Amino acid sequence: MNRRTFLQAALISPAGIAAAQKRQTLKVALNAYSFNKLLNDRIKGRGQGITLVEVLEFAAKNGCEGFDPTGYFFPGYPERPADSYVEALKKRAAELGVGISGTGVRNNFTTADESVRKAGIQHIQEWVEVAARLGAPVLRVFADTQMRNQSWETVAPGHTRDEVQAWIADALRQCAETGKKHKVRIGVQNHGDFLRTGRDVLNLVKAVGSEWCGPIVDTGYFRTKDPYADMALVAPHALNWQIKESPLGEESGVATDMVRLVRIIRDSGYSGYLPVETLGPRGGEYDPFTVVPAFLKQLREAIAKTA
Repeated sequence: MNRRTFLQAALISPAGIAAAQKRQTLKVALNAYSFNKLLNDRIKGRGQGITLVEVLEFAAKNGCEGFDPTGYFFPGYPERPADSYVEALKKRAAELGVGISGTGVRNNFTTADESVRKAGIQHIQEWVEVAARLGAPVLRVFADTQMRNQSWETVAPGHTRDEVQAWIADALRQCAETGKKHKVRIGVQNHGDFLRTGRDVLNLVKAVGSEWCGPIVDTGYFRTKDPYADMALVAPHALNWQIKESPLGEESGVATDMVRLVRIIRDSGYSGYLPVETLGPRGGEYDPFTVVPAFLKQLREAIAKTA
């Protein structure tokens, strides 16, 4: 067992988790995607909408300690934003006393089209540099099929799951090498068809084999009978979180048991940001200005009850 393997094993051992719990800090954060429609309205000229800076200011007003300015909402995405824009956003966050909890980009690594995967690697590597400039500790990426009405089986016909995982892991490994250079971790979010279970997530991360790549636990996207069991399995390895209103998807009507969730987080020894991401039901009414504060309140109450 080499030193790195030993340290990783110690971290997730009962003794390691107990030590982490003693110095545990849980910080409430907001993911910009909660304002997805309004942000896109502004970007696409469909109305007044809202800017990333305005969402940041909303987060500060509502007592958030962190903010995740998702890459999709930067001017000119998928191109890298101007350094001046990044510096201005970072400066405003510092003035408001809000940390940058992370950021994220879009990519497709399940596809058999190697050119698409290579483009995704380059895109992530470019945005690692953006994340570093922002001061974001993690860049959120996907290992699932981010293509409407598609699955990994349809975008990689004739290939086995093991083959697909191998090329996803290779792509993530290259991204993690760039992350290491810039001190930004690559966070793999379970968000679709390939990473349906906690074991799927851990198998992929193990295949990558880099301490600069780990899970972002999306609490609304485990496709199992007991998603809380999957959250608990992955939690000791988590780099970051996406706290959702339902463990079964926004259309289910089943609310997340916030106390149960935060107990899982505490038991894992995780310390850091807990970004919330609220999502409106398709075709339904959704007002982030009321939904987000209410959900933040639920999270804070759960943190207090489990302290």
